[in-house]
Amino acid sequence: MRTSALMTDLYELTMLAGYLRGAPVAFVDCVSQPLEVPAESEIVIEGYIDPNEHLPEGPFGDHTGYYTPVELFPVFHVTAITHRQNPIYPATIVGIPPQEDVWMGKATERLFLPLMRLFLPEIVDVNMPAEGVFHNLVLVSIKKRFPGHARKVVFGLWGLALMSLSKAIVVVDDWVDVQNLSQVAWQALGNVDWSRDVIISDGPVDHLDHASYHHSFGGKIGIDATAKLPEEGYTRTWPEVAGMDPEVKRHIDEIWGQLGL
Repeated sequence: MRTSALMTDLYELTMLAGYLRGAPVAFVDCVSQPLEVPAESEIVIEGYIDPNEHLPEGPFGDHTGYYTPVELFPVFHVTAITHRQNPIYPATIVGIPPQEDVWMGKATERLFLPLMRLFLPEIVDVNMPAEGVFHNLVLVSIKKRFPGHARKVVFGLWGLALMSLSKAIVVVDDWVDVQNLSQVAWQALGNVDWSRDVIISDGPVDHLDHASYHHSFGGKIGIDATAKLPEEGYTRTWPEVAGMDPEVKRHIDEIWGQLGL
């Protein structure tokens, strides 16, 4: 098992459970280790790790849709296993997305959106599409108020807990529906000057990112797909989105039933 990943998952799930319950999760002492675990755990596996002891692990089929290559990981020595009566072993099927875990990720995205807004109140909505296995692509709509606002949001998200693992962040204006991938693609491809509106950086990435040339560290990209301001160096007139005149639309609605279409 990936022990470091499991501990991280336990921490995240405990925080999420407390957030959903509106109260802290109760903990109890382990029976063989000086640690605490959630009191209502179905199964608890206790043990220890020697940081100098590693063995090859893998390959694993993962939520990225790839088999994780064999790598050295710390060895976990089991000292005790406890469980409730008739315990339930929770598990999900992972593989090429979308699989079962996709909907857990989408639920987490919705639950943590208000928390993101605590730190970045300009955020309107966020979408982490299944095609990007969540941490590989983050689509964000914002209420843009000043020059460089989109860049501020990109760097803000990269500095926000596990959002720091996001490989690509695309920022659009508030009227764009980030849940509509077609609309986001239209805006991103039409609104970006690739020589001026892109941030290329290095930073932490997910351990399962096989594209990075180094373990858990690789390239990241931020894309400002918002309408540009003169103060941002844009000297032309930004165009309006094409649309039907409201009066014409109202008139067509009135006579639609008479047109025989």
